[in-house]
Amino acid sequence: MTAGYAMNHPWIRTNTFNYHDFGDLAALVDIKHRKGLTISLCLPTLNEEKTIAKEIVIFKSELMSRYPLLDEIVVIDSGSTDKTLEVARSYGADVFKADDILPSLEKYKGKGENLWKALYITQGDIIIYLDADIKNIHHRFVYGLLGPLLITDQIKYTKAFYDRPIASDTGKMRPTGGGRVTELVIRPLFSLFFPELTQIMQPLSGEYAGYREIFEKIPFPIGYGIETSMILDIYNQWGLDVIAQVDLERRIHRNQDTRALGKMSFAILKTFINRISAQGLIDTKGKMFDEMIQYSIVKDHIEPDIANLQGYERPPMIEIPEYQEKRNIF
Repeated sequence: MTAGYAMNHPWIRTNTFNYHDFGDLAALVDIKHRKGLTISLCLPTLNEEKTIAKEIVIFKSELMSRYPLLDEIVVIDSGSTDKTLEVARSYGADVFKADDILPSLEKYKGKGENLWKALYITQGDIIIYLDADIKNIHHRFVYGLLGPLLITDQIKYTKAFYDRPIASDTGKMRPTGGGRVTELVIRPLFSLFFPELTQIMQPLSGEYAGYREIFEKIPFPIGYGIETSMILDIYNQWGLDVIAQVDLERRIHRNQDTRALGKMSFAILKTFINRISAQGLIDTKGKMFDEMIQYSIVKDHIEPDIANLQGYERPPMIEIPEYQEKRNIF
């Protein structure tokens, strides 16, 4: 595969959309009903009391009451210690603690865990996953991602991309920034091994949607590797043409410091290496370690700060007996 392939491949032209393309919400509702589809929105949360209410209010008013695109809004929580659960319930979302879903299984914490367990709880043929910390939330985050899934029969998975101004501690916005892990970690890896995937503008965006028939057949890393694994697994099983990307123009979010991004990068790298090793593209010739080692200066001494990031993955949900029984899969 050459760089020329990525540059000349028609995917970036045929499978890239703008949310403005889907502004006729009544038409989307008609397509949904004609195809007999149900649609679920999942919001994974951990201490999101400041933003969760506004998200639920906007989606309920615009996409349930005014235009019945959504059939349910589900919050899956990782163990919030603030008022996230109370607020979400009070505004009408269906709220679940991740630990209470499939309780016979070993419990883990992480965004990927929430998304995986949402497959068991939700009813929709299409599932939309949105982060719950979006400060400039707008219903375009939902209908933009839904558009390609509804108007085509081929596209099965959509990713968001956008400009990412970062909110500083002073409350002022920096006009550029964000996407640091994408540009420093993921895009170089894609360029090395899968140049065609470099066409995906923001592979680590936390907003995406897809058909249940896709999500239930892929494994879910419980932590930061989830976005990377989704793209690689969907691409490997169904090809690039089932994926689309949608320009949502702007997303304002919390900034993370470099140390946090280091842990994120560690988990993503491990997920990526596991995938390409399984495909025979590399040979690690031994065990990879599970500890991300960083250092801090404590009272003039350099101390290691070690985080154990094992990178556990949940198997495809369709393999879980309880899910098979609930969905009448035999």
